[in-house]
Amino acid sequence: MPTLSLFTVPPRRWGAVLALYAGVAVLPVMAQEQGATELQAMAQRWVTDAIWKAQKLEGRQLRMEAVVGALDSRVKLAACANVEAYVPPGTRLWGRTRVGMRCVDGMSRWNVTLPLTVKAFGDAWVVKTQVASGVNLTESDITLGEVDWAEDASPVLTDRAAWLGQTASRVLSTGQALRQNMVRPAQVFQAGAPVKIVAQGPGFQISSEAQALSAGVIGQQARVRMDNGRVATGTVLDVRTVKIDL
Repeated sequence: MPTLSLFTVPPRRWGAVLALYAGVAVLPVMAQEQGATELQAMAQRWVTDAIWKAQKLEGRQLRMEAVVGALDSRVKLAACANVEAYVPPGTRLWGRTRVGMRCVDGMSRWNVTLPLTVKAFGDAWVVKTQVASGVNLTESDITLGEVDWAEDASPVLTDRAAWLGQTASRVLSTGQALRQNMVRPAQVFQAGAPVKIVAQGPGFQISSEAQALSAGVIGQQARVRMDNGRVATGTVLDVRTVKIDL
């Protein structure tokens, strides 16, 4: 006979509390089979509700899909009047992950996890044509397209400035979504190249010529030798300029 089963759902920020029914048949084998199917259905309903509420809270305009896999057929669970769904520590409802299900009111307490795949479709910057490793990205290399944001753990790049002029850290294949681990700041000059030093202090700014002692990467530190022989370290601003704070 069906008995009312209440899901107590963490994390609290989603606040998803669902009233569900857990099926218990008369024959032990049937109860095990029906219980496993019911558990999967319960998890599916909870996950669907949880990701919808999380998406609404975060304001993301993504098309979410979630598919809960079956419990290992070798696992047999006792009947339970109160089953709690939860996100296992160290995991999140994103990509290939797990959802936890535990019995909190039954003669035999149990705790299992089910495989879960969460997809999040939305617009992103996509590789238009294959880009070799070490090549600086241009607008002709990238286009907009719909991708699964959750397919990879590395965050999707949404800002054009985050990839334009950056260097491909590996071979980028056509159709790939641009992610943080796919690009690195571009090197703009080699050691030995002539550069311009811009030195700033309280209320003044001076500039002079210098020679790079290390490779220059925009936004990173580089060592330079000035005309008077002094060696200094500054931040690379562009293809020829290094800023030194006095």
